[in-house]
Amino acid sequence: MTIDVSAILKETGGRIDIDDNVMLSDTDFLGGTYHFSEPVRIKGHISNNGKSLILKALCEGSMTTQCARCAKSINVPVSFEIDENLIREDSGEAEDIAPDGDAVIFGGAEIDMTDILADSFLMNIEGKYLCSEDCKGLCPICGKDLNEGECDCSKDNIDPRWSALLDIMNKDNN
Repeated sequence: MTIDVSAILKETGGRIDIDDNVMLSDTDFLGGTYHFSEPVRIKGHISNNGKSLILKALCEGSMTTQCARCAKSINVPVSFEIDENLIREDSGEAEDIAPDGDAVIFGGAEIDMTDILADSFLMNIEGKYLCSEDCKGLCPICGKDLNEGECDCSKDNIDPRWSALLDIMNKDNN
């Protein structure tokens, strides 16, 4: 999605309203895979404050990912805000306004919203998603989904690196 901002570039106080849908591509990030089967709705505006353009928007949609415990595919609602400083690369003020790089630099009179939306999504994803708060996950030995019932694996198996701790605990109990 590209937005033409030529109408407000030289008009302090100018504003362009945004209400559109953007299709995000599948993303792998921090060990998770995020799939968008439908577009994300972006609703907000871009305004000119005299030094730069300010993008403020709310983005809402849904994605498919995996449960962090049992790896089942789950559909998760997505909602996040975008608040970005947009600076034209030829404005001559890019270094003065955003010396630390905390701005989106754009060329010409058009802004590609897809990359801004994707970056904002990545900044707002949670560390993990669960199919339910009480998900039991998978058996670490056989891999059975423990939400579907117990497995026949022995629960007495102990990692040998922890055997000294088990000895201490057994001495305390005797």
